[in-house]
Amino acid sequence: MKRHRHEAIREILASEKIVSQDELRRKLAARGFSVTQATLSRDVHELHIYKGAKGYAFPVDAVEDEDVPDIDDTLRNFGMEVLQAKNLLVFITTTGSAQPVAAALDYEDWDEVVGTIAGDDTVLIICPDDLKAATLKTRIEEYLQ
Repeated sequence: MKRHRHEAIREILASEKIVSQDELRRKLAARGFSVTQATLSRDVHELHIYKGAKGYAFPVDAVEDEDVPDIDDTLRNFGMEVLQAKNLLVFITTTGSAQPVAAALDYEDWDEVVGTIAGDDTVLIICPDDLKAATLKTRIEEYLQ
């Protein structure tokens, strides 16, 4: 089922401009795939789908269009503020942008990032310790300036 759903997502994104996960969820439902928001978020992450200015796209397609945002563009365009609480960072984003920001952070494979959890406009960044969290906070703040 998952393989078929992933194929359907690829087909949808290849043929249509999709600007939100809810729109993608509705398109999948029309094809007989009933998915929760959590499942769809996992699919987006597993398929390495980016959300750029033109909507959702696969990195391979986006590279051809020169649309893949790099980490500095992603953080600068969607980030608003980063706060530290011990080994955790709370990264405030524009509304609806937390998931692509979290994915971009995950893809960077930085030593300071153990993992991320994305809401709608907030990303929780888990760091291994307070020092690495402070280092990452400084790095992110440089991107925001």
